[in-house]
Amino acid sequence: MNRLITSVICGLVTITTVTQANAARPKLVVGIVVDQLRTDYIEHLKDVFGEGGFRRLADGSLMLEDVDFNVDGLDVASATAMIYTGAYPSLTGVPSAKVYDPATRTSRLALTDQGVMGNFTTDTYSPAPLRLSTISDELMIDGIGLGQVYSIAPDPSQSLIMAGHAGTSAFWLDDNSGKWATTTYYKEVPRLMTRLNYDNPLQARIDTMTWRPSRPLTDYNGLPAQKRKVPFSHSFPRNDREVYRMYASSPLVNAEITDIAIDYLRHLQLGRRGDVMDMLNVGYTAAPWSHTSDGDSRIELEDAYIRLDAQLARLFDSIERYVGLDNTVVFLSSTGYFDDRGKTDAKYRIPGGEVSLKRAISLLNAYFSARHGNDTYVDGYADGHIYLNHKTLEARNIPLAEASAEARDFLSRMSGIAAVYSLSDILGEGSDTLSRLRRSTDASLAGDIRLVFTPGWTVVDDTRYPVTKTPARLCDVRTPAFIMASDITPRKVGEPVKATVIAPTVASALRIRAPNGAADAPLSTK
Repeated sequence: MNRLITSVICGLVTITTVTQANAARPKLVVGIVVDQLRTDYIEHLKDVFGEGGFRRLADGSLMLEDVDFNVDGLDVASATAMIYTGAYPSLTGVPSAKVYDPATRTSRLALTDQGVMGNFTTDTYSPAPLRLSTISDELMIDGIGLGQVYSIAPDPSQSLIMAGHAGTSAFWLDDNSGKWATTTYYKEVPRLMTRLNYDNPLQARIDTMTWRPSRPLTDYNGLPAQKRKVPFSHSFPRNDREVYRMYASSPLVNAEITDIAIDYLRHLQLGRRGDVMDMLNVGYTAAPWSHTSDGDSRIELEDAYIRLDAQLARLFDSIERYVGLDNTVVFLSSTGYFDDRGKTDAKYRIPGGEVSLKRAISLLNAYFSARHGNDTYVDGYADGHIYLNHKTLEARNIPLAEASAEARDFLSRMSGIAAVYSLSDILGEGSDTLSRLRRSTDASLAGDIRLVFTPGWTVVDDTRYPVTKTPARLCDVRTPAFIMASDITPRKVGEPVKATVIAPTVASALRIRAPNGAADAPLSTK
């Protein structure tokens, strides 16, 4: 009899414990990644912000004021992969948005997948090349596939990474058509996205949009007087071939993404399906506007932050309305870099010049031909990486290490090139600079030679059409991350924190496994 009573009591304790554990688990997870978000701009504009956006985050979350990604060459794709996997680009399979394709000798999106088809786009992308599990994947595994994971972002790589391998749906803005696109990799296409593309397409309204200051010019602080004399005004003419890229890099796209996110919350019952935990991922932009006539986008950037603050407030209010913030874990992170590479007018006489990559490769090939016999020694170039022709080297019995050293020594003498590293240099032990390069280098995708360009010079990639010109500039800024949940004690962390702790910390808050490549322990949230 006593054993029976004891068993009943133990059973009741077990049931109570499970109930308490389930009650503590959130109903909804909202992941937000803001491209190029800066901590100093949030601090600078805090008096202009409303109560429901950045202020709500800063006051109610674990705020990391200085997230250190600790790698070189970050972009929105590689940074988002770091945030969601907890691993460095050397392991994720996404060392950058674009990688070199030896078959075509051109760059392609790292998440290109010829085994799928595009939906509302001709592009064929999927998360399959992402080598590690993500927070989204682990959430789906935890819920034995019953949860729903959606993502919306301007950029395809960002949206796919946030949805993960096991996600329900990922949408992004197609650069060519302006439609919200997806891939047949995911089986679900929410009806509301189909209606948006057919009933209210961006193509039909893009040239009616104008981006003007959202506040009186006196509200924009810390700017020279001449920037506050005449309000800026940017239109989006439909006949411009770059119009959708312009739109996707403006704060106007953030408002549309918020509209879609709110529709998802309203119509897809996210966070309101019993004990199931769902996830909504949102990509925003706070990147500097590169289409100003004078190259100075500071007032546009302040306006972008003010507008983003309002969109965050709208999103948080909708979460509160449909699910309840007490039932939700929200995390927001910057992508950890700032692309401040506007061209400086020649009248200021800043030292510099142009580095023609076509000329550099031609000279390198001529140098090899003079030493080893006339042949094609360079296979191609992409994003700072030079790929040597391994077949030529093998045919002429030239060791790759020897050829790499010769190329490194030759290219180091060229004006506008600050440093040259072989892949062996990068993968070996070395300085802090080489360590940063090693963490950002995927050996299976990297070139044999890595170029670092001199600040002040312009890199002219004339190896393909259209020719691009990119000013070389160093820029290191503090970037933030926030984790907000009912059982997380709000506090600010001022010292640098590794970006790779975000994924395990979020996973800990959700009480699920960390992604399989996350090596760092979670931060304390109490």
